[in-house]
Amino acid sequence: MSDIDPKHLRMLEAILFASASPLSERALAGRMPEDADVKALLTELQAQYADRGVNLAQAGGSWVFRTAPDVAVILTEERTVARKLSRAAIETMAIIAFHQPVTRAEIEEIRGVGLSKGTLDVLFEEGWIRPKGRRRTPGRPMTWGTTDDFLDHFGLASLKDLPGMDELKAAGLLDKRAAIEVYRVTGGLDAAAENDDGDGDEDLFTAEPLDDSDDRDGPLDPGAEPPAP
Repeated sequence: MSDIDPKHLRMLEAILFASASPLSERALAGRMPEDADVKALLTELQAQYADRGVNLAQAGGSWVFRTAPDVAVILTEERTVARKLSRAAIETMAIIAFHQPVTRAEIEEIRGVGLSKGTLDVLFEEGWIRPKGRRRTPGRPMTWGTTDDFLDHFGLASLKDLPGMDELKAAGLLDKRAAIEVYRVTGGLDAAAENDDGDGDEDLFTAEPLDDSDDRDGPLDPGAEPPAP
């Protein structure tokens, strides 16, 4: 810890402690002094909290304090959740997580049924998915991928921690529907994890980055495909 400024470490600890949601390294750097080495400070702070009741956890490219797993059981509280995700939303979320970046049409092809507008809206409002650019194909359809909030909600450090095909089969979560066969043929379940570099932005397909100046489609509608040019 000889190269770590104790003052900077205390500042970083205070920022993370006061935040209600995970913070990216860029956001942290924006609140710290210019000469602060945020990466080194995060590593040091994570090590200091490794054996405590609260740990500094990483969710994709973001950081947040979380209760240590071995003591979390004493804080567990059963609650009745009024709003639950529909089966369509759960299946859509799984497809996006394992097959990203993926378009609306590709989601429908994998599920074998049409996708209602509200399904993507729910996942977008939850903060679990985000636009990841437009596919370089006719019509330039929008592609979708997961967010750091998705990783944080499910306790994942990166997409590499998603369960593989064998784990899902062992848990009895796979059946023989057409959607699963698509995954088996394309290797979608394993490809997402193998191609993830830890920052959550690795694309399995080539897509154009979002261009704020492109307003031909009007305001972004997460549940609708852009019209053909």
